[in-house]
Amino acid sequence: MKKLALVLVSGLTSFAVMAQENLTVVTYGGSVAAAQQQSSIKPYADKTGVKIRTEDYSGGIAQLKAQVESKKVAWDVIDMEMPDAVRACNAGLLERINPAKDLAAAPDGSTATDFLPGSLSDCGVGAYIWSTAVAYNTNAFKGQAPTTLADFFDLKEFPDKRGLRKAPRANLEWALLADGVPRDQVYETLETDEGLQRAFKKLDSIKSQVIWWEAGAQPPQLLADGQVTMTSAWNGRIWAAQAKEKQPFKIIWDGQMYDIDVWAVPVGAPNKAKAMDFLRFATSTQIMADQSQYIAYGPTRKSSQPLVHADMKSSMPTDPANFATALQVNSQWWGDHADELNERFNAWLAK
Repeated sequence: MKKLALVLVSGLTSFAVMAQENLTVVTYGGSVAAAQQQSSIKPYADKTGVKIRTEDYSGGIAQLKAQVESKKVAWDVIDMEMPDAVRACNAGLLERINPAKDLAAAPDGSTATDFLPGSLSDCGVGAYIWSTAVAYNTNAFKGQAPTTLADFFDLKEFPDKRGLRKAPRANLEWALLADGVPRDQVYETLETDEGLQRAFKKLDSIKSQVIWWEAGAQPPQLLADGQVTMTSAWNGRIWAAQAKEKQPFKIIWDGQMYDIDVWAVPVGAPNKAKAMDFLRFATSTQIMADQSQYIAYGPTRKSSQPLVHADMKSSMPTDPANFATALQVNSQWWGDHADELNERFNAWLAK
């Protein structure tokens, strides 16, 4: 009987260990998830023997908040946009990161200082740099084609449908940029009610011709189907459509809103130790450089930059030719204002 009990306990222990060896990694799906699978998820699983299950989500913090508050956390690692990670961190939903302890050192021995400015937060480690930019279908323009962000807002010269993400972030900044506000004054302008009214007024000027999208896969499809002639889009999705599907799309880099996605670990993650180990692996120098082979998103580590494949550099948001008029999303500002502006934006949409 004792022997049977010992076997049962041993079996249960083995099962528990096996359960702890599994990780659930949550990403945005599509081309970025495919790149992460090739560069970090599969290599980590091969190296450690850990079984990794992936899930897709559409961003935000609602699902994460519900899991943490109910103490039923199913996720171990999440790919998050930096402003969402800041909000989630402020709300106590994410584990804190200690760069010296939790991150792999660069070849020169540095950790935090090896990351580009703005790519580390209290609870997130920069995974890649991406941008929201205007893209268009070259087949839709037989004569003059759009070349600037201002052209996106010009219904007289370019009267057809265009796409925008169904969210205030980037749209409000773009509205002000297109209305002549200098890049270094965008966020101080948005701090005032007059500035917000100015942004919404500019969006009003094209609202009747906008098709709103929510998932990253939608903009390339909208362009391919001819539902819009130009649209905001994540640059990696457009690159994938160009490179893999040979779609006749072109990116307008003028006014690109570049942002940083981070890897983060939820408070109460079922496999916290392994989650932190994965985060350390996925944000190491070579792994970040490897990721850029599979998608046109830039690494956040300085030591990874020289290792990026030469063929990919001109497609990166950070390429000097693409970066001249770029504006970085102010994650801290959005962390402070997202809730009120999401509410105001949704009310504006409903009018």
